[in-house]
Amino acid sequence: MPCNDDPELMEPRRGEELVLERLEPYLRERLPATVGEFTVRQFQGGHANLTYRVRFGDSEYVLRRPPLGPLAPGSHDMQREFRVLSKLYRQFPLAPRSHLYCADESIIGAPFQIMDRRHGIVIRNRMPAMEADGPELRHRIGEMLVDVLASLHGVDRGAAGLGRLGHPAGFVERQLRGWSGRWQAAAHENNAEMAKLIAWLERRQPATQHVSLLHNDYKLDNMLVDARDPAIPVAILDWDMCTSGDALMDLGYLLNQWVEPDDDPAWIEWAAMPTWQPGFARREEVIERYCKRSGFDVDDIQWYYAFSVMKFAVIIQQIYIRYRRGQTVDNRFAHYDQRAASFVSKGCRIAEI
Repeated sequence: MPCNDDPELMEPRRGEELVLERLEPYLRERLPATVGEFTVRQFQGGHANLTYRVRFGDSEYVLRRPPLGPLAPGSHDMQREFRVLSKLYRQFPLAPRSHLYCADESIIGAPFQIMDRRHGIVIRNRMPAMEADGPELRHRIGEMLVDVLASLHGVDRGAAGLGRLGHPAGFVERQLRGWSGRWQAAAHENNAEMAKLIAWLERRQPATQHVSLLHNDYKLDNMLVDARDPAIPVAILDWDMCTSGDALMDLGYLLNQWVEPDDDPAWIEWAAMPTWQPGFARREEVIERYCKRSGFDVDDIQWYYAFSVMKFAVIIQQIYIRYRRGQTVDNRFAHYDQRAASFVSKGCRIAEI
């Protein structure tokens, strides 16, 4: 049930409660401001990591932990997120500061990190109902989204204390090899289009021109924006996959989410952003603005766009194969093989093969 003081918050879901008797004294000893009553509420949004508001009197923090159940190696990495956010805020103010990482699972049953709370709203696949909504505001939001990405990619990794984060050498090759292998592991039948798309990606793999910090999940619903003027960013969220690598991987990922009104309806249905609504820029304009703001060469951007679509198809197929093998009984996933195939076709259209 939502809390009266904040519609984004609720009492923790059943099974997702925290052990407050152990958590409270642990945090009081380690966080900078812990005077006052201790309360915990859960954020309603998000689909993976569990996120909670932790409050001591008037001081608010955010606790993030991995989801329940078994996790893939390297996923939902709270230690990585802490490593990034404990340093990046000095060079990139839209990154909330992280104060604490706890690897001791006896405290709440999982590793977690604690960071500053920022106040704003999240825009998902539709614009929120507000008087100011219209083409002009949407255009400004789209421009802001591109500009913030270019700003992140301009951060000096060494000056931020993150020069050793990740392994940028060979990053693109490893990504292509890894996601191709995941498709093979999850495929339940031969797909000639995917074989053709992977072969095209292997044949056309570009050389990395610009190494930067990568968010690796950059899209509008991973951003907090100002409630009165949503074209003003407040914070970028979900840094647990951040690494160093080819900057255009983030742009390609954003393009896959950036749908247009005349796109295939399936693309629009699965997009996490409302860019199909009037006022948002076209993808060509997004690429052009990013190029101007970053100064980066974007001649090979269709490769990164096609790769991101292929990666998305693999993720959908992985969900479907879990359903087919009886590892989940959620009937929403019964036809995800068809959805995966539709995104394979999308990748082929982007690659023009």
